[in-house]
Amino acid sequence: MERPPLEVEVVSADRVVWSGDAINVIARTVEGDIGILPGHEPLLALLVPGVVEVVTADGRSESIAIDGGFISVAHGHVSVLSQMAQPGHEVGLEEARKHASTLEDKALKGEANDDELHHLRILQAQIRAAESVKNTS
Repeated sequence: MERPPLEVEVVSADRVVWSGDAINVIARTVEGDIGILPGHEPLLALLVPGVVEVVTADGRSESIAIDGGFISVAHGHVSVLSQMAQPGHEVGLEEARKHASTLEDKALKGEANDDELHHLRILQAQIRAAESVKNTS
C-alpha cells in the first residue's frame, strides 16, 4: 500500500520558508543525519547548523540552510523550526564564500570565538545549499 506524501513545513523566526508535499526529508541532528520517509514514526530531535534536503512529491530537490533548531515528525507531518532558514536560491554565494573564508582563516589561527565558529557553520550550510541549487540548474 502506497503511503501519502509527507506534509512538510520549514519555518524560520520570521516566515514560512518552504511548505509542500514531499517524499523524503534529510536533516542533521545532534546525533547524526536522519532521513524521513512517509510512514515515519513520531520524532522530535534537535538540529545542528546544516542543510535540510527536501525531495518534493514531484521529484524536485530543495536545499535549505538552517542554523539549528528542531525537527518534529508526527502523523505524516514534518516541521522544521529554526531561527534562521534560507533556501539555497536566496543565498548570495560569492558573498557567503568570502565571509566563510575570512572566518576559516581566523579559526585556523585559533582566533575565532564561539559566535564566530557558529556563524562559520551557518555560512558553510548556506554555501552547500546554494551550490546544490547551482548544480541542479
